Amino acid sequence: MSKKKMQFEVQENESIDACLERMKKQGYIPVRRTEKPIFMEVINGKETTYEPVGRQIVFEAVSNK
Repeated sequence: MSKKKMQFEVQENESIDACLERMKKQGYIPVRRTEKPIFMEVINGKETTYEPVGRQIVFEAVSNK
């Protein structure tokens, strides 16, 4: 019996707890959490720098059914 995997992303204006509750209602249990930084390109004259402006949180989950 294989377990069905799915990824859940924490949406903008959604808390982590709300995302976990949404997963639970759909019948999934989180097994891994990953965070990816979001950068913005800033150009000052001839120099280009990248500044962090946010993060993307994704949960990998398996079905508990």
